[in-house]
Amino acid sequence: MRWALPALPLGFVLLVLAAPVARLLGEGLGGAEVAWWAVWQDDFLRQRIAWTFAQAAITCALSLLLGLPLAWVLARWEFAGRRWVLRGLMLPFVVPTLVAALGVLALWGPRGWIGGPLAQAGIDLSGTPWLLLYGNLFFNLCLVVRAGVEALEQVSASRVAAARTLGATPWRVFWRVEWPAVAPWMASALSLVFLYCFSGFGLALVLGGQRWATAEVEIYSLVAHELALAQASVLAVWMLLLTGAVALAYAYLERRLMAPGRPNPLPRQRPQGPWQWLALVAALALWAAVCGAPLLAILARAAQALWAGQGAEVLTEPQTRAAAWNTLRFSAMAVLLATALGLAHALAARLFGAWGWVWRGAAYLPFVVSPITVAFGLLLLYPEWTASLPLLVAAYAVLAYPFVAQSLGAALDALPASYAQAAASLGASPVRVAWRVTLPLVAPALRRGMAFAAATALGEFAVSLFLSRPEWTTLTTLIHQRLGRPGAANLDAALVLAALLMLLALLAFLLIEGPRRRDTDPHARPA
Repeated sequence: MRWALPALPLGFVLLVLAAPVARLLGEGLGGAEVAWWAVWQDDFLRQRIAWTFAQAAITCALSLLLGLPLAWVLARWEFAGRRWVLRGLMLPFVVPTLVAALGVLALWGPRGWIGGPLAQAGIDLSGTPWLLLYGNLFFNLCLVVRAGVEALEQVSASRVAAARTLGATPWRVFWRVEWPAVAPWMASALSLVFLYCFSGFGLALVLGGQRWATAEVEIYSLVAHELALAQASVLAVWMLLLTGAVALAYAYLERRLMAPGRPNPLPRQRPQGPWQWLALVAALALWAAVCGAPLLAILARAAQALWAGQGAEVLTEPQTRAAAWNTLRFSAMAVLLATALGLAHALAARLFGAWGWVWRGAAYLPFVVSPITVAFGLLLLYPEWTASLPLLVAAYAVLAYPFVAQSLGAALDALPASYAQAAASLGASPVRVAWRVTLPLVAPALRRGMAFAAATALGEFAVSLFLSRPEWTTLTTLIHQRLGRPGAANLDAALVLAALLMLLALLAFLLIEGPRRRDTDPHARPA
């Protein structure tokens, strides 16, 4: 009976993810002979893959270079507003991808607050890789910083004190004591950053342009515009293999980091002296420039459009009200399904013993496959269900449930076994132990996973674009429609809709996650 737990998420992933991908590959390769190495013989596709690797690697390097000092400041120093800075770090990751891309354009685009004056001076950033790299950094820096803060709080205060007693300088203490403890956490977080950048679609589509598009955008172009399914399927297979290897590495690293209990952390101290206060100001300025500026830019541009009366009418249009309702109801249904799948997946990990990390890695399969590939595969495999509500919600859920599975799985692994054993020794049944002991302890992690799943569903773009009916327009597809029309009025309308979608995503995240009693959760992991 207990094997029904893994059967539920496994069957769902096979039907909604694996089978559609296999159908798409069969459709592409069945009608023509395409060699598996043909991708590497094409100079253009080779350049696309090389740039996909490069932009992901550069983002990882920048995230480590900028994120580790910021994490050290947040983990070691106490200052007014520290709690809000920690919570604000997650804002870019909660914001939908399409909104994040518009925020980057509102700041650095040809008409942006900074990009506009630069364009007038003859510096057009739209033809450079800077927009995509900045977008990647804006979207992923929070993962590295949160992992760094959590790792630094795992460092034993006694070991640091012993090193200082022996005369080690603060810099030497960091390299000899703190860095060895932080390095595995950094490797885990950077693996996730690389995975998101390597297989990302929305940011690359909007910010990459024709010259700096990634392999995922090229797959979309081959399928949607050229109908070159054979070539697209071969490229997709190579991307699946590469991202799958990264996902397994991430799951293995995460498994090694799971440990119940924690050493005595170093107490945080207030900065001392002008240099430490200057370092704190620099760290907060970095946080504001990378994580806050694009969000403020999109809110400012939307407010400007509303004040000028050029974008206010879009909020009262029947199409906008319908799109908002569709977004909310599709997301709500997807979150409920994703929660059930994630709960079953996390509980089933304990059935596999030492191989549980492989099962954990299977939860990241939706991140390995492009949403565009999934959408086209679903259309080919289930033509009778095209533009049906169950298919649309299932596609939403398969992209959202890994957040619930990962967050809840991490919390379950960190629970001491003695809690459940003590309850059982007092005569509690397994159901009562789960309801009265386990669930209250992992409830914060469950809410966190659901909050990220809700943010993912609210901002889903690719699936909505290809699997919904015209009357099922969501806010993301409505923004895309406005961006595809010429004129400043449509751009203002897109910015207003993007601000509305961002506020909805943040509100849903805060309502589901609930208040936090501590600055950091001991079981928290980058989602």
